[in-house]
Amino acid sequence: MSRQQFGFVIGFLIAAVWAVAGFGAAAGAVLAGLVGWLAVRVIDGDLSVAGLTDRASANRRRSPTP
Repeated sequence: MSRQQFGFVIGFLIAAVWAVAGFGAAAGAVLAGLVGWLAVRVIDGDLSVAGLTDRASANRRRSPTP
């Protein structure tokens, strides 16, 4: 299955959950999927928690440009 086909299937499933169970359930499913994806990336070593916290704190320290 190509990435485009996989993306279509995921989008279709999210729309189906939204139609059957409502927006809240669809948003919860997407959020749970993102948390699971991040957890697997951290476990596999592709992403480090320290790196994520450094990025988040660096974004907060930046001053807005006029």
